Amino acid sequence: MTWINYHHLLYFWATARNGSITKACEELHLTPQTVSAQIRTLEKSLGEQLFVRAGRRMELTPTGRLVYRYADEIFKLGRELGEALRGQPARAMTLHVGMADALPKLIAHHVLEPALRLEQPVRIVCCVGRTEELLGDLATHQLDVVISDAPIPPNLRLRAYNHLLGESSVTLLGSPALAKRWRRRFPRSIDGMPMLLPTPDTTLRHALDRWFDDRKLYPEVVGEFADSAVLKVFGQHGAGVFPVPTIVEAEVRRQYKVRKVGAIEAVVERFYAISVERRVRHPAVAAICDAARDTIFA
Repeated sequence: MTWINYHHLLYFWATARNGSITKACEELHLTPQTVSAQIRTLEKSLGEQLFVRAGRRMELTPTGRLVYRYADEIFKLGRELGEALRGQPARAMTLHVGMADALPKLIAHHVLEPALRLEQPVRIVCCVGRTEELLGDLATHQLDVVISDAPIPPNLRLRAYNHLLGESSVTLLGSPALAKRWRRRFPRSIDGMPMLLPTPDTTLRHALDRWFDDRKLYPEVVGEFADSAVLKVFGQHGAGVFPVPTIVEAEVRRQYKVRKVGAIEAVVERFYAISVERRVRHPAVAAICDAARDTIFA
């Protein structure tokens, strides 16, 4: 077992937090030579470079960002221990989540909500963006997990793991007027139906396009959206019929005052938690995965 010298870790943490050895020395009341030497000793013991110089600033390497995240948690726990001994409540555990922009926001809420029910308080920091960009942040340890409607792209060289949360078929919804008109003769009515769809680079769009082509159905695509919430707002106002995971169909109908046009059982949307760990160790991520498999998608 490799034992870490926590004095060395403290000097590293203070330097990373302040962005320079000079500012860390002012905080620690030590000389620059002492702090520099202790950081080099820590790098040698870990076998990894933690900093690179960028002008006058010290910038973290990818390994440095990982070590800083752990050091930050370690020293937070130290403060919590002192507060607990003084009878103060424990600080919240932080969960950094990347959320794919195409992911339905109701699915996102259902998936993340179990983390808030843990005995230890959890503070969720959520970042929404394109999956490829989020996976880059995951690789540099800026995120603990990425929740996506697609697995890791096969052409992306990234040491990370897909954890399947569950799957759902797809239902088409629309404003009351559109639903009344287009649900007749469904699914043949899809031919010529005004439709709002995810952008062509999404997994759901690929699956729908294949399903339409196989049945020679050609909807009139009146809008394409990267953000699923914006798509639903346009659908709510009658711009076109739109797809949602069947698992949240009832909630979408209630929230957006829309009606069911028809179900497409053959198109299945899958949802993943992507982490750099094969075996999830972060308590909040583990709670998310367990609840999704045992309850949400069960």
